[in-house]
Amino acid sequence: MTADRITLKGLRFRGRHGVLPAERELGQEFVIDVTLFLDTRPAAGSDEVTRTVHYGELALDLAKVVEGEPVNLIETLAERLAEVCLASELVQTAEVTVHKPAAPIPLAFDDVAVTILRSRS
Repeated sequence: MTADRITLKGLRFRGRHGVLPAERELGQEFVIDVTLFLDTRPAAGSDEVTRTVHYGELALDLAKVVEGEPVNLIETLAERLAEVCLASELVQTAEVTVHKPAAPIPLAFDDVAVTILRSRS
């Protein structure tokens, strides 16, 4: 795995993911962190955005997943987001964290999150 990384932290989107009917009906905020592992030398050497991952476009693609078709589990959501990250052939590995800060837990808590690490086969 290369040591170069592009990281987007704290992307906030509204989605309708969860197993409870209220989560599907009302929706809630999800916070997404992604780290892409790739070789950034071609982009640095050319100073061309086409030689790297355009993080603005990636953020919009991630939003479509979170705001789109609901899933029961944030594990499933994380997997779908990782697939978006790996759609660029430049990305060797993607780490995705899905935070569900309003998870239906009847106790005080700071966060619930699932983190996955996926690489090209």
